[in-house]
Amino acid sequence: MKEMMYTKHIVTVFALVALASATSFGRIQVIAQVDSSKDIYVGESFTYHIIIDGENQPGQVDLAPLAKYNPRSAGNRDVSQTSIKIVNGKTTRNVVKRYVMSYSLTSTQTGRIELGPVNVTVGQKTYRTKPVSVNILKPGTTDQLALEVTLSEQKCYVGQPVLMTVKFYFTDIRDPQFNIPVFKSGAFYLENPDILDQPAKEFDLGTGTTVLVSQHQVVYKGKQSNLLILRKILVPKTSGQIQIAPTVVSTDVAVGRARSRDRFFDGIFGSQKQYKRFMVSSKSQQLAVLPLPEQGKPDGFYGLVGQFTIEASAKPTTDVYMGDPITLTIKIGGGKYLKSVQWPALEQVSELAANFKIPSQKASPTIDNGFKVFTQTIRPDKNNANVIPSIPLAYFDPDTNSYSIAKTKPIKLDLKPSRRLTAADIEGRDFVTINREVEVIKKGLSANYESPDVLENMSFSPANALFSPGYAPLWAAPLGILILISAAKLVTSTSPEKVAAKRRRQACSKTVNQLKKIISTDTSQRNELVVSIMKRYIGDRFDKMAGSLTPDDCCDTIITSTKDNEIADKFRLIIAEFESARYASINVTIDSGKIEDIIGLIRNIEKKSKK
Repeated sequence: MKEMMYTKHIVTVFALVALASATSFGRIQVIAQVDSSKDIYVGESFTYHIIIDGENQPGQVDLAPLAKYNPRSAGNRDVSQTSIKIVNGKTTRNVVKRYVMSYSLTSTQTGRIELGPVNVTVGQKTYRTKPVSVNILKPGTTDQLALEVTLSEQKCYVGQPVLMTVKFYFTDIRDPQFNIPVFKSGAFYLENPDILDQPAKEFDLGTGTTVLVSQHQVVYKGKQSNLLILRKILVPKTSGQIQIAPTVVSTDVAVGRARSRDRFFDGIFGSQKQYKRFMVSSKSQQLAVLPLPEQGKPDGFYGLVGQFTIEASAKPTTDVYMGDPITLTIKIGGGKYLKSVQWPALEQVSELAANFKIPSQKASPTIDNGFKVFTQTIRPDKNNANVIPSIPLAYFDPDTNSYSIAKTKPIKLDLKPSRRLTAADIEGRDFVTINREVEVIKKGLSANYESPDVLENMSFSPANALFSPGYAPLWAAPLGILILISAAKLVTSTSPEKVAAKRRRQACSKTVNQLKKIISTDTSQRNELVVSIMKRYIGDRFDKMAGSLTPDDCCDTIITSTKDNEIADKFRLIIAEFESARYASINVTIDSGKIEDIIGLIRNIEKKSKK
């Protein structure tokens, strides 16, 4: 239904533009338009179109004048038309090139506003649109709607997850629009809860932010109502008093029924519902965010705030020999929000690092029954490595206002003694007597001949061989080949470590070059190509298997390397959005602006990873 309405509005806009451009056929014109075929309400998104007449390729749009309206791409379309006329046997072909770039804007103020002119670069020339005037209306209020917003904490610490819950009560509505300013404030890292007490689905609010939503039938103030619950985790970035602006929902509410003027159709279809636009808002709130104390901060603390537990298990623990693989499983739990939990730094546990080999490759963690589960293969490296030591987890407990360290219990191993093989063991130089007739000794083979008469003088003079014409080709050719091979080996010397290092160095530039070529590919293939390129970058840059990476895996890898949750979450959301578009009917358009955003994000990851 929304798609049909959108198409109808686009056609209306094109009709107006066609009149303006009819007299200027053959020249490029750039025009800005707003779909005003329906009322625009405060806090709701509306569509702003850039129409390029005379070209069927997108341009570069400078959205800076529209920044306060939070512009987001709403898709691009080539709406060029070709018509053929045949008059008296003569065929005339007329081609009208036209390209539309659409953006979603949101106004926070009522009344008439003016959207300033924007610069659009098409080819090598820059065009400037005219200002567009828009009238923003304020919806009415009604007791059929109710909105409640609660925070799990009124006071917290920097980095402490706070659960925000939005409860929206309604009866008969359509087309609800949510405006949650706190999601746009930049004061928080935003995450979806890992664990919920009831089923929920992920829902895009239309601003690029997703929330977990569940719907229920309840009795509210003595009336049967529908309840929509939205949940989001807020992680404060800095300390201080943070003002949580009111959440606003506007929607069409059924206010009655209207009968058709045509009695025939009225008798068939009955009366139709009448809807009117209304708005409801929550109360503003304040969240006091305290800084984490510096005193008593333990080694290994990376910002976990809450209450956490850690436990470990290993398999096998019996009949283990030095060098045998042992699967170490670590489970971290204790809270409903586990996104910020990182891989335990096993290399920093001195006793573990000294007695066990710990591979650099790590499997992606999973969430299972309220725990974040990490799995790693380790190998005993010494005969006295009969205990897997305690693994610590440092965190700040907001209930006690102090730092704590949780530890796993040591795991005993039934390690069997074994001898480490040396090169001499493998070569087997210490020979023993085989029989009395023939002996194998360290200095060579001695056959039991009793008379020296059978011996022939085979003395060899290196000087004679060096200058002898017969010997010269025999030693010169192999020597020359040996020199050439050695030189080539020195020039092209490589190893798995060097290959991996080269792959990491070239990951960013290789990814950027591949992304720049996306625009020239078919639009139906761009989502899949972008997802593949972004995952391959994570695989090449951080030594991961790109084919098995999920959006959460990429996010965890970036957090571990950069310590920046915000850019990691942006990377995750882009991959998740494009993957959704591959398997669902979601209109996600990848244009040059989107590609530049992704390239900038990757360069930012590269920059922070090298710090």
